[in-house]
Amino acid sequence: MSRLSIPTLDDAPEASKPILEAVKGQLGSVPNMFRLIASSPAALTAYTGANAALSKTLDLKTRERIALAVAQVNGCGYCLSAHSYLATNLAKIAPEEVELARNGGSQDPQAHAAVNFARKVAEERGHVSEADIAEVRAAGFSEAQVVEIVALVAENTFTNYLNEVAKTDIDFPVVQTQLAA
Repeated sequence: MSRLSIPTLDDAPEASKPILEAVKGQLGSVPNMFRLIASSPAALTAYTGANAALSKTLDLKTRERIALAVAQVNGCGYCLSAHSYLATNLAKIAPEEVELARNGGSQDPQAHAAVNFARKVAEERGHVSEADIAEVRAAGFSEAQVVEIVALVAENTFTNYLNEVAKTDIDFPVVQTQLAA
């Protein structure tokens, strides 16, 4: 059971309702995470604004791989479950690639460079090496794209932390995290 209240669409703050209706129109339902964030119209506006802007950057498969890697690093069962579902069903990533992404990898060299860099940013809390930056640049990523990868790590870290604080009820097929000892 969630430790923070997750409002229904009817009980959400008035300022959050139009955004939740847009989410419902886009996804067909409103996942618990969005309803949780809706408790704060300011946080929901900030999150959906960042999400919309970042959806225009790197391709969907790369964004989902990054979300999987960050959820694994942060041990977020909700986000790992949600992004495993979205990666498989929306981005059409093969199950073996989903597993690789969770660990910061991919069979595709360019995707591997992006997701591995994202994993390192999350693990090291931004304290990456010159070699890490050189590796992602060598794979063909521009400086703007490096910034976008870091922005995706930050966006996903927010939802990871919020869902772990709240212990949000998972409304996707459940995937277990594998935290390092």
